[in-house]
Amino acid sequence: MRIGVIGTGYVGLVTGTCLAEMGNDVVCQDIDEAKIRRLLAGEMPIYEPGLAELVQRNHRDGRLHFSTDVKDVTRDREIIYIAVGTPPDDDGSADRQYVLAAARGVANNIQGPMTVIVKSTVPVGTCDMVQRCIDEALKTRGVSHRVEVVSNPEFLKEGKAVSDFMRPDRIVVGVRSEAVKDQIHRLYEPFVRNGHPLLMMDVRSSEMTKYAANVMLATRISLVNEMARICDAVGADIMNVRRGIGTDSRIGMQFLYAGVGYGGSCFPKDVKALSTLAVESGCQAEILEAVERVNRGQKMFLATQIRRHFDGDVRGKRIALWGLAFKPETDDIREAPALTIIKRLTDDGAHIVAFDPQARPNAEAYFEGTDQVTFVDSPYAALEGADAVALVTEWRIFRSLDFDYVKSLMRSPVFFDGRNQYDIALMREMGFNYHTIGRAA
Repeated sequence: MRIGVIGTGYVGLVTGTCLAEMGNDVVCQDIDEAKIRRLLAGEMPIYEPGLAELVQRNHRDGRLHFSTDVKDVTRDREIIYIAVGTPPDDDGSADRQYVLAAARGVANNIQGPMTVIVKSTVPVGTCDMVQRCIDEALKTRGVSHRVEVVSNPEFLKEGKAVSDFMRPDRIVVGVRSEAVKDQIHRLYEPFVRNGHPLLMMDVRSSEMTKYAANVMLATRISLVNEMARICDAVGADIMNVRRGIGTDSRIGMQFLYAGVGYGGSCFPKDVKALSTLAVESGCQAEILEAVERVNRGQKMFLATQIRRHFDGDVRGKRIALWGLAFKPETDDIREAPALTIIKRLTDDGAHIVAFDPQARPNAEAYFEGTDQVTFVDSPYAALEGADAVALVTEWRIFRSLDFDYVKSLMRSPVFFDGRNQYDIALMREMGFNYHTIGRAA
């Protein structure tokens, strides 16, 4: 198929590349000229495991193209994806201006029948707005091309986005006509040969499915984090509690890890956006508001532990911090708990020495001009003369370190484990003053 993709962020670039990998002819367009120059040169604007090799191969083989001109992405295409950002607006709602701008660009340039697939995460009703926007622009142009707008939310986990697209748990599509339904079946048939479903439904239910999935996962995280706080208070161990409830087939183990809270580009934004949409629609969003409130508190929890250990005074303390990205296998620091922890501690006078395998450039840009944060090239370099170390992001590199060497580098062997990575008895046997999340037992 001949496919266009507007937007080359995480979703657009992965979508276009994986579609090209299946033999489609794909043009990816973005208004960011620097990003397109990098892609044409084979350089990645983001870190996503496995993506660089696919981009380079499909571009070299002539299936994947890049452009800054919307005319290139509409010329001689059957399907166009809109995969631009929907950042939170001042009131917490999703900002749809970039989606609608992309829709107008499509409508002003298409020359024939077209299916427009909205891949961006958008509030319920956005696809109807996009359809009206396109219809009005076509009417103004005096043309009557058949253009149908389809909802096709993404369910890509950063760090596993390529495998999620190539081998999806399910594909959700909101579609109006049988003709386009058949086209979508042809498009996605190669991706669902593993037996996982291609779920066709109405457009608004498809839009809602994306939000419902993300807020459900965010709710599990906030709930287990609240349980961890209670475990600390009553002397229980959240790891044992997790096993006890996760083996219930109705609950399951996934997203039941206590930690420092969720971050990234999806969960925080989508919880706020759905909560705002609910209120605007005359509904209450009490659970969503609680999920967000718990997560805000959890991001502060590790900093609070550190301050408590130093009797509320961290002025002049040197704190090593392991992990800046909001999760492993990405360089994304958007809404990352590490940012909240660093700000709280530096506001109180601490100096942070941070290491992350991928996110350092983004973090350096974020903290530019802040002399209380230093970045280093290895986990051990962060420890030299440290009064404490905090593990924030559970990269694999942190799993099997030389802890005798770790202790020898530090001024005092105080360890705050924000991901419950290590054995409590072993860490204390090695001489660490070891603090965890919800493992008081």
